[in-house]
Formats: sequence, C-alpha cells, structure tokens
Amino acid sequence: MTDAEWAVVRSLLPVPAWMNGKGGQPEGYCHRQMIDAIRYLVDNGIKWRAMPADFPAWDRVYAFFRRWRDHRLITEFHDRLRSRVRESEGRETEPTAAIVDSQSVKAAASVPAPSRGFDGAKNINGRKRHLIVDCLGLLLMVLVTPADVTDRDAACGMLPRHRTIRLVWADGGYAGRLVDWARNKLRLTLEIVKRSDDMHGFVVLPRRWCVERTLGWLMRSRRLARDYETRPATSEAVVHWSMAILMGRRLARRRT
Repeated sequence: MTDAEWAVVRSLLPVPAWMNGKGGQPEGYCHRQMIDAIRYLVDNGIKWRAMPADFPAWDRVYAFFRRWRDHRLITEFHDRLRSRVRESEGRETEPTAAIVDSQSVKAAASVPAPSRGFDGAKNINGRKRHLIVDCLGLLLMVLVTPADVTDRDAACGMLPRHRTIRLVWADGGYAGRLVDWARNKLRLTLEIVKRSDDMHGFVVLPRRWCVERTLGWLMRSRRLARDYETRPATSEAVVHWSMAILMGRRLARRRT
C-alpha cells in the first residue's frame, strides 16, 4: 500500500474497541502492516503459511483477517470506501439502481462437500458468487453459495437487503416469477436485458456490462481465480478485500 492509499483509507478504518475505552487489549501490530499482508495474500493468491517474512507472522495476520470477517468489519470498511468513491463521482452515497449477476468458479479440494455443488450450465463443480453492483460497478453485496443454487433463489435473499434500490437489471436467468415477486413484495422493477436473435458474436449489452466488468476486476486477484476457502463467509470476505484494494487505489489516484 502506497502512502497516498494509506492517507485515504486510514480515516475509514473501523476503530478498535480499546481505543474507544470499551475494553480489550491494544493490538500488537500496526493496522497498515496487517492490511498490507492481507492485500498481498488476496492479490497474489499465496497460502497463509507462505506469508513473506517482511510481514507479521501468518497466524497473527490470519487472526486479524478472521476477526474482521466474523465481526463484519471488512464489510463496514468496504462500504465506507464505496460511499467515498461514489461521492467523488458526484453521486449519492446509496444507489437507487443496481445490476445483479453470478459467477461460477471451480472449488479447490479444501472446500467441503456440503458447501459446493455442480453448475450444469457452466459444467463447473464448485461455488457460485452472486453479486449486486451499482451503475459504477462497485459492489453492493456478495453471496457465495454452492454452484447448484439458482440465480433466482439467491436473488430472493439478496434483493430485500437493499431498501434504497428501486430498479435492477439482470440477465435471462432471473426471468420468470422473480420479476413479479420483486414488483409485488419489494416494490422494485426487475428489468431483464437479453440478447436479441439477430446478434452475432460479442456484443456489449446495456447495463449488464457493468457487472461483467466487476467480475473481471475480481479475477485480477489470484486468490479469487478459484475458491480455496473452507467457509463461504471467508470467500465473501476475500471478495470485499479485493474490491477494497481497487477502490483504495482509485481514491489515491484522484487525490494525487
């Protein structure tokens, strides 16, 4: 992490309880060291035990990662970064329109059988990442499920969590009863964007390209090229870290 990135993200970090007088022991390592170590792992796809000697011991870094995952501190940090990026783009902090899509990825041997499945459409045995992004491609929510979970079933659990969203674009996998359910229960419009029959080859589809670009951003992080995590919650945390890296760099470039 560069000095410019640290200057941007430092004020957005969750404050430890002991600094607010709520008890607990002071942490033994600087937050910048810990965040740098996790960013290195996510970006380069290494094992926890292969953490370079320049960083703190791998078990201390993992304990930091685990605490931020279990207490949803990484989600809080990610959402603050997203709000700051949206403000820098001249938009409201909370979006009213979004795009939803999913991505199936192969699972490593360390992924237990109950949390993996087979996606017949993609011919992939592993897990599926369900994403909701705003019109800038910034992540609003991620849900990791077995690959055999349908897009519609996952969307039923994700869409009600964002009360500010009134319009959602999706592909044909979300068509059907979900459209009526979203209109009647959630009072939002689910618009299906499909390819027309006269399209040939690669064609950029309106709005859907935003979430496809986000999936491309995630695949730049080698830890996300395949699902290596035992728990789906860990996979979701790694996705949040990957997007936090991207947004931190974007804010640093704007500042400089």
